[in-house]
Amino acid sequence: MPNSPPTNLLNQTLDVSGDFTQFENEYFTANRLLNFNSTTGEGTIQWQRHGLFLDWAFTKIGLKLKKLDGKELPQEDYEIDPGFKFTLTPVSPRTIRLSMSTAKFAQASEPSLMLVDEPKRDRSWLIKKSANQVLYRSEHCRVAVQMNPWAVEIQDASGRLLVKTHHLTDQKALHTKTLPFLFLRRAGDYSRSFAATFTLHHDEKIFGCGESFTRLNKRGQKLPLYTTDAQSAASKDMYKPVPFFMSSRGYGMFVHTPTPCTFDFGHEYDGTTTLYVGDDHLDLFIFIGSPKEILAEYTALTGRSPVPPLWSFGLWMSRLTYKSQKEVMSVARNFRQHKIPVDVIHIDAGWFDHGWRCDYKFSKHRYPNPEKMMTDLKKDGIRIALWQLPYYTPANPIYQEISDKRLFVRDGKGGVPTDDIILDFSNPQTQQWYRDKINELFDLGASAIKADFGECAPLHGLYASGKSGFYEHNIYPLRYTSLLTEITREKSGETIIWARSAWAGSQRYPVHWGGDPEITDYSMAATLRAGLSLGLSGFSFWSHDIGGFSGEPVEELYLRWLFFGMFTSHSRCHGFPPREPWAFSDDFLKDFRTLTELKYSLLPYIYTQAKLGSEQGLPMVRALFLEFPEDPTCWMIEDQYFWGSDILVAPIFEKNASSRNIYLPPGEWIDYQTGILYEGRQWLKIHCDGVPGIMLIKNNTVIPHIQPARSTDFLDWSRLEMRIFADSSDIKKCFLYLPGEENIQQLILEKKHEEWQCSKMTFSRKIDLQITNAVIKSNGF
Repeated sequence: MPNSPPTNLLNQTLDVSGDFTQFENEYFTANRLLNFNSTTGEGTIQWQRHGLFLDWAFTKIGLKLKKLDGKELPQEDYEIDPGFKFTLTPVSPRTIRLSMSTAKFAQASEPSLMLVDEPKRDRSWLIKKSANQVLYRSEHCRVAVQMNPWAVEIQDASGRLLVKTHHLTDQKALHTKTLPFLFLRRAGDYSRSFAATFTLHHDEKIFGCGESFTRLNKRGQKLPLYTTDAQSAASKDMYKPVPFFMSSRGYGMFVHTPTPCTFDFGHEYDGTTTLYVGDDHLDLFIFIGSPKEILAEYTALTGRSPVPPLWSFGLWMSRLTYKSQKEVMSVARNFRQHKIPVDVIHIDAGWFDHGWRCDYKFSKHRYPNPEKMMTDLKKDGIRIALWQLPYYTPANPIYQEISDKRLFVRDGKGGVPTDDIILDFSNPQTQQWYRDKINELFDLGASAIKADFGECAPLHGLYASGKSGFYEHNIYPLRYTSLLTEITREKSGETIIWARSAWAGSQRYPVHWGGDPEITDYSMAATLRAGLSLGLSGFSFWSHDIGGFSGEPVEELYLRWLFFGMFTSHSRCHGFPPREPWAFSDDFLKDFRTLTELKYSLLPYIYTQAKLGSEQGLPMVRALFLEFPEDPTCWMIEDQYFWGSDILVAPIFEKNASSRNIYLPPGEWIDYQTGILYEGRQWLKIHCDGVPGIMLIKNNTVIPHIQPARSTDFLDWSRLEMRIFADSSDIKKCFLYLPGEENIQQLILEKKHEEWQCSKMTFSRKIDLQITNAVIKSNGF
């Protein structure tokens, strides 16, 4: 039974499970199907009315559900055990949709911000009826609907049970330790919320739920899904919660709702998952398949990440903050002087007249000519990204303008809910006002806008959509980042923002970064877990503050974090100053250059993997089990990852360590730095060579390289090196995607007369391929 009382502090995480232990509320358990049309999938569930009572057992008191025969007046108008609509809809051969309501009132339908389109019914499923069951079957799975008691079973194609709803009659314990599938009705206001309970197998593992900093496997955890400013990488709070998860048993679930949720994966009771959903309507999608197949189904529904522009994959340099045009130009000169590639300089909260007072205007005395600054830098291949946020303090010069135009989220009497005034992006007038402000920045020469914050939309605020914050809070990031992405595309033709907050569907608006981690080894490791978790929630592209955010950087940790940061999709150094590599030791400066050049040399691989991930809904930073789902050990690993499909990365998370234990999946693996060949399916202690981290390449893999340049604008894509990591001379295949091309091409490399040759390419330009062999040392067995 849930035991987490909600907090009353402003913008703290809301746990909706607390209401499910209140005696005054009524609890309606799913009982049986009163009727069901197997062809349309529509029917009516009868819900039995219960109350919570004390459960005495010797000297311990717990809680239990007990059937109620309560009456409402007028009696002839209200059912004691009401029946409400239930719908089962096959959406694809691997996806079904369960929808159920808790009232006779039919809510008007409207387009969902979370979905790409309204899903259509897939009519390929076969239907078989018996006395108490309807069985739906596709080529990949089966769904059994039991009439009395009502239950839904999800099976694989062979009939193996994957998961089923948990009914009151399934309770085997002497005392109640978990809730059955039910909804509650609050005595205070008659609002309703669901507790959707499912079975949990003894060795089942759970992954996803957004950018979660806790352990990667969510089994045994209870996660409130409510966007908030986490302010840490060591917290259960999330900037980017997503009401989606996948199981090691071959299924995933997505709760299609904007409301706060709390997912309990065997935390209160190890044998069940309970999805506490704030909404009075449950709209649940269930996916069946391998981890990659589940992600493909989920992202087909909620959208996939478009590929950001090539320059965004280069280095972003930032700090808190660059306070003048002179300082920005000095940073750019130093990068060129030290021959370190860079593509973006980000100006955080320091380009206005007064610190954090975002008024969308450059300070005239500190940035006398921002247009010339950005024009000159862009000629040198350096773009400018600008910070802003949707909250405005009373001292902000535009506070009164926003107030006068009524562009803000309001309280119950039309005023401002907090001291800050907060933009209401559900208001079309607000959208146009914001569009005008951002357009001016692009007209000056900005290339990207940082969408900071967005997690603290007032829970009790009233919005122009006609809804309260209970229904708007979690989708505020969607409204915020979708608008900014739309503006960016209109002005530049590119899809790139730099966002912190997110909800389901936000992957369509890349790129997101991991918030404000502490400068500690633990936060570095937690940041990786968060990135892996977000990748398992449908996000292809992700970044984080290299070196940690909160405090003065530590050189030794900064360098280890730099290795990790260069081998994520997007790389940004940011946090309290200093961050520039020349502010540290000569050795650090040298290593910084080495790692940055290494990333730039791998941009053909990165860009190709970005395109593949975008098309398939896969992350660049991916958990090992995505590539090796049949290897049980891969499901346990949370401190190493695949960077794309072919490079295994293992950062160093311990101070002054020069080696670490690494698990190698099945196959053979080649150390990128040393060329040593290792046998897979074993744990090994591997030493670093040159840089603080380890990269391993799958044997028989081709990794495309390019000569580094001072920025991506100056890369010569007509000359590429195809480096073969292999200990044999068989035919090699690899994918290659180039800037400006429409499609990925698969290249076939074959050794003829002791020389490697490439199959005919059909790129729109001539490409000179230099095919080389990496030096392999077969002494790692």
